[in-house]
Amino acid sequence: MKLYTLAGFTALLTALSFISCSSGNKIQVNEYARLVSCHQANNVPVQSPGLRPLHELTTDSILLGKYSFRSLNIAYAFGFLPLLLQYEKLQSNQPSIETDMDRRLKKIEIALQLSERIDLASLEISSFASELDCEEERITQVADFLKGKEKQRETRLTVSAIGVGAIGGVASGILSTRSDAGNSGDYLGIATGITEAILGVLILRNSKKTELLHPRNALKDIWFGQAVSDIFPPAVWYYLKYKNPNQPEELSLRERIIERWKSFNQVDPKALNQFETLYLKDKGIYDTEALYNRAKMYDQVESYVKMIKQDLTTLSYELALQNHAK
Repeated sequence: MKLYTLAGFTALLTALSFISCSSGNKIQVNEYARLVSCHQANNVPVQSPGLRPLHELTTDSILLGKYSFRSLNIAYAFGFLPLLLQYEKLQSNQPSIETDMDRRLKKIEIALQLSERIDLASLEISSFASELDCEEERITQVADFLKGKEKQRETRLTVSAIGVGAIGGVASGILSTRSDAGNSGDYLGIATGITEAILGVLILRNSKKTELLHPRNALKDIWFGQAVSDIFPPAVWYYLKYKNPNQPEELSLRERIIERWKSFNQVDPKALNQFETLYLKDKGIYDTEALYNRAKMYDQVESYVKMIKQDLTTLSYELALQNHAK
């Protein structure tokens, strides 16, 4: 009789041991993964961040009608709109003291400068997009690491639950054949059932967490939309925030990103305080789901930054058309 009671207590102690192990859900990931920075500091001079919106300025009539507003805005954002104006003045038939040969050479020179500036703008966009991509991959790696730890523990808990159930079933069967067992079989069955239930709960609550550092937080700048960003290049930030008052129904690229976050439930409007505390600070304690969500948000910011290149392509196409027109 004592042997059977001891078996029941053994099953309960097994469950209690798993409960004690479940308290350590915070995982310490490799320091490199926590501290690595995807930002490479450089000494490349950048345009002044205090750009006024293009619609507040007077655009030379020689450019209007030849270039779309988006092309003019991208040239303005990256600082080569004056160069584009010089090129178009040389393209026109305005009187000049320069000889025809001088004008041709000057036009070729400015065309090469424009091509170089467009290439540099494209490289600047790609460079920043690579930082966003690097940060996304870093977050995903940490999430995958936690996911692996969760799967390992889930496997151990599942095997334990199967083992406890099997042992309990066999023991109950043996006890049912003994006339001197009394109610021991019932007690053992209850203990086994409790143990399996606790193991099942532990499987459902098998969530690991870790601290992630992100002092260069691009999500914070996108969310709050301050006038000047310390993370985004000035031209990219201007273009992401630009909103044409003549088209009030059209959202800025920054606003589109936020609306996309909300539409896919990546931001819960009912829990904005929790969202800002976790995602918009310099660090946070993340579980696997939150890490994957953060990585997806970075991926969306990266895709919209890359979209800026579409307007650079349009500008290059329109510039080529003007050149062939002459």
